[in-house]
Amino acid sequence: MKELRRKFDRFMINNSSKGIPNLMLLISIGMLISYIVMLADQSGLYYSFMCFDRTRILHGQVWRLITYVFLPSSSGIWVFLLLFAYYSIGRMVEQVWGTLKFNLFYLTGVVIMDVAGLILGGMPSSSYLHLSLFLALATLYPENKVLLMFIIPLKMKYLAWAYLLLMVVDAVRLDFFPVLALLNYFIFFGWEWINVLPESWQRKLRSRGAHSSAARSRPNLNWASAYKRPGAASRTEKRQTVVDAPAYRHKCAVCGRTDVTNPELEFRYCSKCSGYWCYCQDHINNHAHIQS
Repeated sequence: MKELRRKFDRFMINNSSKGIPNLMLLISIGMLISYIVMLADQSGLYYSFMCFDRTRILHGQVWRLITYVFLPSSSGIWVFLLLFAYYSIGRMVEQVWGTLKFNLFYLTGVVIMDVAGLILGGMPSSSYLHLSLFLALATLYPENKVLLMFIIPLKMKYLAWAYLLLMVVDAVRLDFFPVLALLNYFIFFGWEWINVLPESWQRKLRSRGAHSSAARSRPNLNWASAYKRPGAASRTEKRQTVVDAPAYRHKCAVCGRTDVTNPELEFRYCSKCSGYWCYCQDHINNHAHIQS
């Protein structure tokens, strides 16, 4: 499974520019147009034509599997504020992941909502998809702050805790759509979802084998001074090189894997981080940039 995920991440990196660029901008514009049309259409005909309806879908109206995504879930000034938030969140996640991975993340969420709606007979909503998108951003940037109600500064991981708590409440109330909306999140993040948990919980989970070491450990900056080319020294010098050589040359600042423990991985250094930070191929395009 780890090998399959590694190949998937590498494919995403190599094809990151493919797909529909600025997907959230297109969706936000579509939602704005739908809101304006719904204001003008007092009969509700437009909404009834676009919304998810299990019975009508089974009778051939398959466009409803997609069009409900463009229906806003609020009204008034909140529509404009939420659309701006959706666009901003989508743009940030797409910048980190690349176009293809972001497209697949959103499309997977739509498919999961469609399947759940057809099986359970409920009413999927675009708000569930966009909340899972926010959780993705909170996992990538757990320490970043946002303005709650445009006034109160809060770290994104705190808002993610509140969101997860609401998911538990919904599950207790047997409302499974918000919970199902998280499936695409767990599919794409795997064990990285623990980044939004308290640090003490993260350490406990990693100590049980979730990760080989704590996140954001600094790489060994002095490996070059102890590294020598084989064949360039005598047998005694080679033996001394083995003794003095560091345990690794490169170490991922997110998952802690090294070129010694995982020689099949590729390691790169991020030019956007402040300092000398190394990341493996799974996290070079999937990490929060460190700014000192």
